[in-house]
Amino acid sequence: MQTIEEYYEELYQEVVSSAEAQGEFKEDAFFDQMVELLIDAGEFDYAERSYFQPSSQRGIRVDGFCGDPLEVGVPSQEEGYTLGLIVLDYSQDTSLSTLTNTDMEADFRRLEKYLIKALDARFRASLEPTDPGFNLADMISSRWEKISRVNLFLLTNKLLSKRIEGKKQGDLDNREIVYNVWDIERIKNLVESGKEREPLHIDFNELPTGPIPTLLASSTKDRRRVFLAAIPGADLAAIYDRWGTRLLEANVRVFLQARSNVNKGIRRTLENEPELFFSFNNGITATAERVGVVEDDGGLKIASLENLQIVNGAQTTASIYAAFKAKKDLRKVFVQMKLSEISPEDAKDLVPRISEFANSQNKVSAADFFANHPYHIRIEDFSRRILAPMKTDSFTQTKWYYERARGSYRDAQAYLTPAKKRAFVRTYPKAQTFSKTDLAKYLMVWGDKGYLVNRGAQKNFAEFAKTITDEWEKNDKQFNEYYFKRLIAKKIIFDSTGKIVQGRDWYEAGGYRSQHVVLTIGVLSGSLERMGKSLDFLAIWNRQDIDPQLEKALELAADKAHEVLMSPVEGYRNISEWAKQQKCWLAARKADIQWDEGWIKKLNSLEDERDIERQEAKSQGELNGIEAQTEVVEAGPEFWKKFLSWCLREGEGSEKELGILKVAAQIPAKLPSDKQSVILIDFYKRMRGSGCPYKIRASRSRV
Repeated sequence: MQTIEEYYEELYQEVVSSAEAQGEFKEDAFFDQMVELLIDAGEFDYAERSYFQPSSQRGIRVDGFCGDPLEVGVPSQEEGYTLGLIVLDYSQDTSLSTLTNTDMEADFRRLEKYLIKALDARFRASLEPTDPGFNLADMISSRWEKISRVNLFLLTNKLLSKRIEGKKQGDLDNREIVYNVWDIERIKNLVESGKEREPLHIDFNELPTGPIPTLLASSTKDRRRVFLAAIPGADLAAIYDRWGTRLLEANVRVFLQARSNVNKGIRRTLENEPELFFSFNNGITATAERVGVVEDDGGLKIASLENLQIVNGAQTTASIYAAFKAKKDLRKVFVQMKLSEISPEDAKDLVPRISEFANSQNKVSAADFFANHPYHIRIEDFSRRILAPMKTDSFTQTKWYYERARGSYRDAQAYLTPAKKRAFVRTYPKAQTFSKTDLAKYLMVWGDKGYLVNRGAQKNFAEFAKTITDEWEKNDKQFNEYYFKRLIAKKIIFDSTGKIVQGRDWYEAGGYRSQHVVLTIGVLSGSLERMGKSLDFLAIWNRQDIDPQLEKALELAADKAHEVLMSPVEGYRNISEWAKQQKCWLAARKADIQWDEGWIKKLNSLEDERDIERQEAKSQGELNGIEAQTEVVEAGPEFWKKFLSWCLREGEGSEKELGILKVAAQIPAKLPSDKQSVILIDFYKRMRGSGCPYKIRASRSRV
């Protein structure tokens, strides 16, 4: 395990590498890395950079906020939204330093002073409407009446002094002020936990009602135990008050963003007939990595839970919490709970499936459970085997690492020798890694819904997932090697645009860098579409960089994007909010620019681009068949015999599918063709989603 000093050096180098690759300041890169970790950890759902530290008024600072509280507050909560503000204390020293109590208090005072100033109309009037400090202050003041709690986050790469045990909750204008410090040690523990969140421990002895009676609803011999219980509403509200949306399985958090209205039936029952809540409500479905039980004269009881996740019933949970915050009497409220005990090893596979089936009655689309979609598996496969061309100034061939699972880049190096780790990083440079939400951003920004990128990673990803799910079902062969190379070319363009934006004369630190980047590509893509042209993405892939002519074109597009962003239409004075609107996106896409004729002549026609796509799709189809056939053979005849018996017993499969399955059960005497193998693997995966207990082990999943 790394020492804290070793982790500091690693994090420092990652920040420097990211800042250099994307042409941004180190503090911006640190902010991006930290909020991405904390979003995955469930600390908040969305965060936006909004740096403001006026030289004229010492002692004021804010670095970002956790989204509009009316959009990302407690799901279904009518009263008492939560505002989240972020301040950084980033050290650029090459060695680890300590965050003292004096430092911490000063950081929080700066943030608190900004919050107080934001509520002062004279302060807001003193700022320019285009200033990020004004936009955030304007949002805070307009939402203040509905806010009951403020979470203040201090993110630092310093080590919090051991003398600091915590910071007591504060109060401002009858609003709770809660302080959160994420220092280098806490960040290290989060990353090294191997999970996407810190351990979440619930001790029912510390809750209002104590351990809750339960029934074991599975065999005592089952490895995975299932329990049925009636959890008191007061306990559920207290748990949610402590852990918030960290309780909600990640896909459900995304799902809730578009469905956050309070269920009126739930609310009426809570207010008027709380004793009937158990009868009227479907309750919650949950998982936990460990269920601690005790037995006394009253029977079996749940005493503790490790890493509780609510996979269905988020609306119920949040509505009860809303009633709790509104000081409603919950003593008569009980919620039925189905609880499955799942080991950490099985969680990644089983939790999304439980979530999908438990939410089926709510018409949740397949896109809401997109994390393990074969699209991601295929992109991951491409990223591991496709070598990028050497850059003109290098003799080393590298690859672009796709982090399908959070932390996989780090995990892949965890047990390597120093020499092998250096070789790994040479092959997969940190600057050439990207995540699922990054991927969605690079691709969505070229289409009609690019404005969603400015609404946050989760909202953009949710829409991207729906699009890809539909396109995959129509024709998965379009997601081929050329698609991957074009994706990387778009990442290169995105990163290059960030450097270009930051270098323009009109750019100011903290001045809507990400919004400018999105709109710049919107200007370029819209113009190309009207001309019936396409960039030569393959040339960008081969060069692993943009050429001077494209750089000049992006400079022109950036200037036009700046005009659009700083000229909101009537009804929008907040620049950040304007950037999220479809009207802003359309204005950028329709912007007219006099492009260099030499550059235009180098562009591909859309027909040429479609010809390349058709040819690559054909090649991918052939590749799919070979890979499917390989997987069928590797699984072996005994596996297919078991699968066949299960299908016959359950009455599953068409005549054609069962016929191919019977052939596979006779390997090597008989061998399914490549086309038959594609059908068989697709059938098998469909049945896995329908409860088939058999899993192909130690084989390459078809991509």
